[in-house]
Amino acid sequence: QVQVVESGGGLVRAGGSLRLTCTARGRSFTSYAMGWFRQAPGKDREFVAAINWNSENTNYADSVKGRFTISRENWKISMYLQMNDLQPEDTAVYYCTQYRLGSYSSQPEYWGQGTQVIVSS
Repeated sequence: QVQVVESGGGLVRAGGSLRLTCTARGRSFTSYAMGWFRQAPGKDREFVAAINWNSENTNYADSVKGRFTISRENWKISMYLQMNDLQPEDTAVYYCTQYRLGSYSSQPEYWGQGTQVIVSS
C-alpha cells in the first residue's frame, strides 16, 4: 500500500510564496514519476506540474510556468513544489500524486489527501 502525504499549505498574501512537500512510502520512491494537481472550489482537478523519476524532465501547466518549480530529492523520499508570486487564482487544494511509471507520460496512480493553499488579495 502506497501512502502519499502532502504538507506545506497555508494562507498567504498575493505575491507571496509557499513550498509544498510530498512524500510517498510503500514502494521505491526513486522509480516513479511524481506530480502535483490542484482543485479549486467548484472546478475540476487540474494538472499543475510533474517530474520524472530522475528529475531530468519536468512539465508545467501554462498557468504556473515561470512561477512554480517542481523538484525532488530521492534520498529524502521527498518531492517539492516551490510556488512564487502566488495569486488568488492559485487558491485550491493541492494534491500530490505518484505515477504508475518513472515517466509522467504514464498515469497518476496514488494520491494524497491534499493540502489547502489560500491566497488572499
